Amino acid sequence: MEIVGKVAIVTGAGAGIGAALASRLVAGGARVVLADLDGVSVAGVAESLGADAVAVGGDVADEAVIRRLIERAEAEFGPVDFYFANAGIGGGAGLDSTDQQWAAALEVNVLAHVRAARLLVPGWLERGGGYFVSTASAAGLLTQLGSAPYAVSKHAAVGFAEWLSVTYGDRGVRVSCVCPMGVDTQLLHGGLVPPEHAAAAELAMKAVTSSGAVLSPDDVADIVLTGVADEHFLILPHPEVLKMYRHKGSDYDRWIDGMRRFQAALQP
Repeated sequence: MEIVGKVAIVTGAGAGIGAALASRLVAGGARVVLADLDGVSVAGVAESLGADAVAVGGDVADEAVIRRLIERAEAEFGPVDFYFANAGIGGGAGLDSTDQQWAAALEVNVLAHVRAARLLVPGWLERGGGYFVSTASAAGLLTQLGSAPYAVSKHAAVGFAEWLSVTYGDRGVRVSCVCPMGVDTQLLHGGLVPPEHAAAAELAMKAVTSSGAVLSPDDVADIVLTGVADEHFLILPHPEVLKMYRHKGSDYDRWIDGMRRFQAALQP
């Protein structure tokens, strides 16, 4: 799958992985609409990328905003070829997470993907192709110590990407699901769990940073676009996640017991 001359939408593009993806896409010859809740930041990123990038501020879990992104892309560049559903948020801690925290995690981390696919897939089927790239997390294959809403919503994101690929993959719709561990972003540094839950926030961050290398957003973007070029469904910036996932599947009880021991070792 080539990106030269293609039209892409990247959400969560005001910083981090989203900004890096947008930069790599433009450098590779794509034209990109960048979206982020932080309109000022995303506008600055788009401006730095030149005429092949435009910015739209707004909540990408809102179907009206997604529709506006698609309309802007079509008006500026043409029909959308790629949708990078990259925006994501943390959530609450454990059973004390509020309904609002659960709802927010599910809205941004899952339903934003569903709504984008609902708007794009019918057109892709008519045109004979399109590519949906879901940024989930290794937490969606394993779990996230310290945050139930993040762990559950990322599992759901992986599940939706799987369903989308199985359902439409033989009709020209390509799907990739990106599942990194630690990436040097605002989400890792204090965004997984609200700061008022200090113990859970520390546990969540330790669980990520002690499991593998913390990659730069640029490194992740390069790995993602290589995976997209090869049309891999599961893109793992941290290859060791596959080994962990296989261990989980081979003996679920042993894996859960091991995760309990890991959690105990990380806690004071």
